[in-house]
Amino acid sequence: MSPRTRGGYTSTAPRRRPTRSECRRRVQLREVEPEHPRHDRDETEEVLEGAPGGPIDRCILWSFHKHVAAKIWLGEDRAPLKLVNHGAKLQLWELDVERSRIYETVQRSGLALLISCSHRVASRPMLSAFCERWQPETTTFHLPFGEMSITLDDVASILHIPITGSMISFSQPLRVDDANALLVELLGTTDVEASRETEQCPFLLHLVGCTLFADKSATSVGVVYLELFRDLSMVGSYAWGAACLAFMYRQLTTATRFEVRQLGGYLTLLQAWIYEHFPEMFSSPDMSYIESRPRALRWRPHVIPDSLQSLRERLDRLQSSDVCWEPYVDHRAEHPFPDIAWFSRCIKCGLVVEPYHPERVLRQFRHIQTIPPRPFAPPRPDLSMLLDQYWERWTDHVLIDQSRGRRCQYSGESVAEYMAWYDRISHRIVQPPHLRSGFTTDARSSLPSHTASTSDSHNARALRLLRHVISGGRQQSGDYFWGALNEAHSILAGSDETSASHSTPSPAPASHSTPSPATRPFFCPPTFVYPPPASVDPPPASVDPPPASDDPPPLIVAPPPASVAPLAPAAGPTASTTVYVRSKRKKKT
Repeated sequence: MSPRTRGGYTSTAPRRRPTRSECRRRVQLREVEPEHPRHDRDETEEVLEGAPGGPIDRCILWSFHKHVAAKIWLGEDRAPLKLVNHGAKLQLWELDVERSRIYETVQRSGLALLISCSHRVASRPMLSAFCERWQPETTTFHLPFGEMSITLDDVASILHIPITGSMISFSQPLRVDDANALLVELLGTTDVEASRETEQCPFLLHLVGCTLFADKSATSVGVVYLELFRDLSMVGSYAWGAACLAFMYRQLTTATRFEVRQLGGYLTLLQAWIYEHFPEMFSSPDMSYIESRPRALRWRPHVIPDSLQSLRERLDRLQSSDVCWEPYVDHRAEHPFPDIAWFSRCIKCGLVVEPYHPERVLRQFRHIQTIPPRPFAPPRPDLSMLLDQYWERWTDHVLIDQSRGRRCQYSGESVAEYMAWYDRISHRIVQPPHLRSGFTTDARSSLPSHTASTSDSHNARALRLLRHVISGGRQQSGDYFWGALNEAHSILAGSDETSASHSTPSPAPASHSTPSPATRPFFCPPTFVYPPPASVDPPPASVDPPPASDDPPPLIVAPPPASVAPLAPAAGPTASTTVYVRSKRKKKT
């Protein structure tokens, strides 16, 4: 990737002084729509008008009218986002011991594992569906059951890059002359070559441009990151994980606008996070994975065959029990929980500053989710030094025990009043009811079971049951298929007998029974049911034995095809009736 001296950092075009009309228009826009939410608002001030489909109270999601989910609810659709993924480009660089100088520098930086754990494939529908649920004000995903987000613990476990150390800071955006001078100094190019964007760049600049700080330019990387490599002895002292997370937050925020068509950032982090917390819906695990390696290598990335609309509806039906809230339990022996994940301030990557709210996703830390306080807005860029001081003394800015609350008795636990509050301030359902391809057009069918009607809960139970049967494949017995389909039909028909029993039928005895979908953990793969031997499973008592007779049972004779001439059966007492079938199949006798 070539260093960029334009497109967000510097510009070669002469600046035009704005006219008076433009200045007045900009002032009016700033008065109507401030850049950041105002949290010093008086409590008696009138709340913003609610949006169709939620939120009812826009005191939190104040800019939701610009969100892509608001446009989708009103009938406008957006195609899956174009993804900026450079996982394949890293394979073109051979980093071995022979290049000792580069190899030692990359190892010392703590970024060497990014070469091997970067996903070559990213799923556009899956990442686009989750991007539609990202809310910039809270920096969290708003799902039907509550909020979730990518935390510093997720970054450390998935990528194994440092999340502690110095914040990545830049004094100010580079001008053209400063960028050219930096290229001449650090890349050894002439001033003429630097001004034309040289094609040669250090491996570290290429590495961070392809992974942590991949933006929508897709072919270049900001020259400003060269400042990080001015002193190579300090490369390993940066909090690369915190900077990557702040940059990912900003890319998700940008992609929530309806007119945006691309998604940047380190997509391996986002995709692996989805695999970890929703393993049964999207993931394909690698059975050769060992826990000493980054969790990004645990999964085999693949393209989800479902359409974007189908994934929207699947996410609309999600419940808290469908999430793996503790994905790193087996990984803690190799990678303990970092206390800095409780940091509750802003994280930054140069001039990109984003809030970090662990109090909004307490269930991901095995704590009971309470109603969080209002999110704080990022400070002004001129307060960058203050943020660095907060980060250096991060132990003084973590959530106190009182704010963390009690530990969960079960995964995904929340206080009783949380969902009522969440209903008012969030947009829980993305796909509008009249555009849904489900089994009902009633708006209530899109709501989770705790607010849905009885018929809607029956539909959810039947769909869950059928999903487990389909995922089991053809290795399950025919009786199991028949029993599961019969129960699903009874559920959809509103059978009282089925509504009193939630278990999955199984033709096998107790030793061969299969846990029902209601009791089976959502993150466990379905259990295959094999038909037991005939000696183990006697015929049911309700089935009458066949009548004793010396005569053979009657045979059903199929007429031969018109293109095949009938043959006379063999003569004698051992003659049998021949059933003719088409060619390339054995003749049955």
